[in-house]
Amino acid sequence: MIPPEILKKIRQIEIRTRRLVNESFAGQYLSTFRGSGIEFSEVRPYQFGDDVRTIDWNVTARMGVPFVKRFVEERELSVILAVDASGSGDIGTVDRLKRELAVELAAVLSFAATTSNDRVGLVLFTDEVEKFVPPRKGRKHVMRVVTDLLAFSSASTGTDIGAALDTLSTVLKRRSVVFLISDFLAPADSYAHQLKVVARKHDLVVVDLHDPLETAIPEIGLVALQDAETGQTVWVDTSDPGWRREFNERLASIEAARRAAFNAAGVDRIGLTTGQDYAAELINFFAKRARRTGRARHTTRA
Repeated sequence: MIPPEILKKIRQIEIRTRRLVNESFAGQYLSTFRGSGIEFSEVRPYQFGDDVRTIDWNVTARMGVPFVKRFVEERELSVILAVDASGSGDIGTVDRLKRELAVELAAVLSFAATTSNDRVGLVLFTDEVEKFVPPRKGRKHVMRVVTDLLAFSSASTGTDIGAALDTLSTVLKRRSVVFLISDFLAPADSYAHQLKVVARKHDLVVVDLHDPLETAIPEIGLVALQDAETGQTVWVDTSDPGWRREFNERLASIEAARRAAFNAAGVDRIGLTTGQDYAAELINFFAKRARRTGRARHTTRA
């Protein structure tokens, strides 16, 4: 039995995200993500300008005039939402928690995928994979995914992105689009290799979520900072120049390692913060990627 407050949230997210998809995302999504290959459609008589490499020599010999093969792109995709459900998601100082932003993003992407008749699957992970929903089609299935996202209560507060990627490598048998949604606060060397492995087989997009307070702690004197995943608390003087310098250097080092891991794997990255207009960022990402992949396909055909 789903609690009434969860049902209310499900309905609110459905209304909000479906409107965004219908008004802004459906066409962008469709032009951004392509099928896994091409399939044979038919043969037709050769026309001037056709690529001679598409000539069907068997039919040509039988008919006595040139015929070419026609192919169509396989549109149908499997879209996997791999969502970090660890304790660090319970941070949010502007508008919403990172966890809430992750849920709404996953819902938007789910509705966009089902609008294009793609399958949607879900992986919820902490320091282990805690839930796996195999990809299926249809609005009913998407509502199940959204319900699982909202109603899920993790057994652990830790994070192991590498383990989640290992699971994806094992369970996904066909090429899929994978959205990996996390704050990527874990050491980059704990998941860098697995990123490469998954990206070689699948279309992997990392969605990097953060809260402004994580990178810009104000000078407010002595405060207690608690690690949301380990529960460890430390007291720091946020007005101390030495501590602030060390804090900023550590942030820069983490970001450099994270960026290096993403670049080495060749994955696309969407960076978002709580309180930010994620709709505008997603539209911008879809548009840039569609232009880039369009150029790549044109170059390949040429």
